[in-house]
Amino acid sequence: MAPDPTALINLAVNPLSANSLLSAFGAAGIFFIMFAETGLLVGFFLPGDSLLFTAGLLCTTSKDGVHLNLPTVLLCAVAGALIGAQVGYLIGQKGGKPLLARSKNKHIRAGAERAEQILGDYGHAKAIMIGRFIPVVRTVLNPVAGALNVPVRTFTLWQIVGGLIWSVGVTLAGYGLGNTIPNIDTYLLPIIGLIVLVSVIPIAMEILRSRRTSSTPQE
Repeated sequence: MAPDPTALINLAVNPLSANSLLSAFGAAGIFFIMFAETGLLVGFFLPGDSLLFTAGLLCTTSKDGVHLNLPTVLLCAVAGALIGAQVGYLIGQKGGKPLLARSKNKHIRAGAERAEQILGDYGHAKAIMIGRFIPVVRTVLNPVAGALNVPVRTFTLWQIVGGLIWSVGVTLAGYGLGNTIPNIDTYLLPIIGLIVLVSVIPIAMEILRSRRTSSTPQE
């Protein structure tokens, strides 16, 4: 019997859509997405901020039959973010700068340069925490820290602090908004769109900063 085209469409997962990922994988998907985005260079494009915020919202309402449990979401988010960052550090420690230099992706290369600059400008503790809130940078900062031989104790302490603030904070922001606005499911898609827009602002600012820097005449 030929496969149902509708069923095949429903099975398709859009990795850039938080709602699609949560519909397909539920809370377990949060762990794997957090792990990939913070620990593996291939995860730089994943929607970490919008995924956490949407998961928080879906703990108060349901969308396309998806309703999540807050403690489970928080556990998966924290575990994925913390374990992923530590794995990323170990990858950088073993592979070093050549691993990043071999990447052909301009976003990863630019993120690595920015991560190294942040580590130099703000110091290890602040940089590791700040990096959590900047898309792409939070993916490459961990291996960069390993490649630059940031002390493992320092990295572990501050990636845990930053990871907890980021993963728990963004999730609870979504949960709080869901509890504040009645019938939040009516506005779910516009809210998710707004979160995606906000999450790409740091990337746009980095691109603008890079262009200004490259266009500035060198003395």
